[in-house]
Amino acid sequence: MTSEQQGTRLPDPGHAVYAISVAAELAGIGVQTLRLYEQHGLITPVRSGGGTRRYSGDDLARLHRITALVAQGVNLAGIGRILDLEDVNAELSADNDRLRVDQDET
Repeated sequence: MTSEQQGTRLPDPGHAVYAISVAAELAGIGVQTLRLYEQHGLITPVRSGGGTRRYSGDDLARLHRITALVAQGVNLAGIGRILDLEDVNAELSADNDRLRVDQDET
């Protein structure tokens, strides 16, 4: 049964709704660790008008990727580079897909 079938609806993955303590718990890390990742530029939460950090489902997925890399022994600088390369690769794949669709339409 999906969450919508049960009467609950999860927020859009890009919508920042989780407070830092909830995000840390869902990612299985400590709040201070989450702040450390933010200081190193590995994650950038949205800030509310009052400055409160808010994390999205996409941020949680990124945190899970970070924790997997840490578990493999990659240092934070290496993780930053890996994440940057993965982001660029995802953008290039999306661009490639759009170009294929455009080509098929012509």
